[in-house]
Amino acid sequence: MSEKCNKNCGSCSEDCAERKEQITDFSEHLHEMSSVKKVIGIISGKGGVGKSLVTSMLAVTMNRMGYRTAILDADVTGPSIPKAFGIKEKAMGNNFGIFPVKTKTGIVIMSINLLLENDTDPVVWRGPIIAGVVKQFWTDVIWKDIDFMFIDMPPGTGDVPLTVFQSIAVDGIIVVTSPQELVSMIVSKAVKMAEMMNIPIIGLVENMSYFRCPDNGKDYQVFGESHIDKIADKHNLKVLAKLPIDPKFSDACDKGMIEFFDGDWLAPVAKVLEKTERY
Repeated sequence: MSEKCNKNCGSCSEDCAERKEQITDFSEHLHEMSSVKKVIGIISGKGGVGKSLVTSMLAVTMNRMGYRTAILDADVTGPSIPKAFGIKEKAMGNNFGIFPVKTKTGIVIMSINLLLENDTDPVVWRGPIIAGVVKQFWTDVIWKDIDFMFIDMPPGTGDVPLTVFQSIAVDGIIVVTSPQELVSMIVSKAVKMAEMMNIPIIGLVENMSYFRCPDNGKDYQVFGESHIDKIADKHNLKVLAKLPIDPKFSDACDKGMIEFFDGDWLAPVAKVLEKTERY
């Protein structure tokens, strides 16, 4: 230790034995009127794999099981959650905070599209501003008595996933992928990011895994052989579900009727989530 040491290691370049690393805490607190028991992040390495669909269906499935569920739409530049649930009203607020919008079956949702004047208005913001909005969805929105909150994150490993992992008390994440071999490499990036951030990975969900022909009942792998089991083995993870290609999925989302879609493919995932411990 230098004789001139002021014990401020953050501004010192000396590599001495007494050096103490400064650990910055980026965590943000929930609104004082909020109560959220478990937070599950839904991520993907790339876009177009059905991450928002999986988020929506997980919230619907847990809601049907009697849990109070919520969706925080962190995909600020590409929000699709309100459309899937057919929400047209805007979020309101008062001096205490912002109130999320409730769907027909009681799921509460917060998304940038619930604040914009028009759904088609683009969000042309830089990364730090977008990340700040996501933080506000956590700190300024009043989430009352929520059992499970699902965070629909934008694809990739950029500003928003980093902000969510550092700022929000995430109890675990689910990685959504599709069968192509190219995706397996990108999924590994997302998994490694979560590992670097010390966020528990609950498992993998493969979307568009197969198409079941209505004429002969056979399953066809439209996008080629699945690689999800290899990825799971490589990272010692569980494959939670394999979802089929089903036109009824997109039809339900387009009509804003995802809550009333009759499908139980994610029921096994819901059972796993019930046993998820607080991180």
